[in-house]
Amino acid sequence: MDDGGSLLSTKAPQVSGVRVQLEMHALWQQFDQLGTEMIVTKAGRRMFPTFQVQISGMDPTAEYVLLMDFIPVDDKRYRYAFHSSSWLVAGRADVAAPSRMHFHPDSPARGAQWMKQTVSFDTLKLTNNLLDDNGHMILNSMHRYQPRFHVVYVDPAPNSHLNAYRNFSSFSFPETRFMAVTAYQNHRITQLKIASNPFAKGFRTTDPQDWVGNSRPPSVWCPPEGRTDPLTAKPGEQRSWGSKTLIRQEETALFLVEQNGPFHHCKESAELTMERRDGDNLSAPASFFPLTSYSDCAGSSEARDNLPYREK
Repeated sequence: MDDGGSLLSTKAPQVSGVRVQLEMHALWQQFDQLGTEMIVTKAGRRMFPTFQVQISGMDPTAEYVLLMDFIPVDDKRYRYAFHSSSWLVAGRADVAAPSRMHFHPDSPARGAQWMKQTVSFDTLKLTNNLLDDNGHMILNSMHRYQPRFHVVYVDPAPNSHLNAYRNFSSFSFPETRFMAVTAYQNHRITQLKIASNPFAKGFRTTDPQDWVGNSRPPSVWCPPEGRTDPLTAKPGEQRSWGSKTLIRQEETALFLVEQNGPFHHCKESAELTMERRDGDNLSAPASFFPLTSYSDCAGSSEARDNLPYREK
């Protein structure tokens, strides 16, 4: 679906033919079926799965800027019901966090460069700090968000600002929706993150190849708050935690991986706080974005129209 409806025909030729395919689509679907959660912290936390796309249809010689933002899926605040393992509406949404755009650190670059390899937003971090001055994406905990991806053509014309609406295309993938949380609520999300994140291999107790795709979950320790016993174990296996050492290790496992990435360093990209203006879809108000009004350019995620949205 196009981002501007009838405006598609008025889009610049440098963006009208752009197509975007979501990488790790199957993994995103696995998370979506469980109800994806992403950690937000004051210092900022990386996303997993990482948002990665493959782009085609660009003008190889034209320059483009790639950026992302996050908009609320609805106007509700949620809470997790452990007894039913489901998310429940807890009330109206909190005041919307300051709107920001995350610019890919390689921007601007020619279309040929963007199309020759996977584009990864692995430096992007999520925070719940309303006073953040590091350029991280500010989100409210216990609210549901939809990531959006934007391709902006860098028009060299001196009056390009007069036709700004023609020079970009926006894409979204419903399977990348997530709940922002300060701690994982669904233990199955914790299990899947540890099992599927290649940099969390040291925190697994079974090989993920032994369980992904069938009903048996990985034997990892991921208790809810206040619980100190393992939720899953191998058949007939008795486990006893004689100290809190393993607890501390498991609690910090995903933090270390998502906070620092594979090389334990942080290369921040150039993010800007952008003012949203009426009449410009790229910077339109994002306080409420009902799923029924999706009008983004069609991505290449498989069977995106067949992915049901489940209110729990």
